[in-house]
Amino acid sequence: MVVTVYIPTPFRRATGNRDRIEASASDVGALLDELERSFAGLKGLVRDEKGEVYDHVNIYVNSEAIEALEGLQTTLHDGDEVTIIPALAGGRR
Repeated sequence: MVVTVYIPTPFRRATGNRDRIEASASDVGALLDELERSFAGLKGLVRDEKGEVYDHVNIYVNSEAIEALEGLQTTLHDGDEVTIIPALAGGRR
């Protein structure tokens, strides 16, 4: 089973500037484990030391937030698209 993972611009330095990565995993948590093994620079960017996704990072499976699904236990299927989006801040008032 292969899923496509969209890597946001701020995290691409950790993936050799790749914007999409194909990976195989049974659920979102296992997918993040695989990505962190393959791209050590991702470790600490998406999840904390306990393995929980940071509040400022959103993960979507086929455009649906994993919080509305089963969180890190959200099952993945062949052809799914996973998107990782860090919150952006800045600008002026």
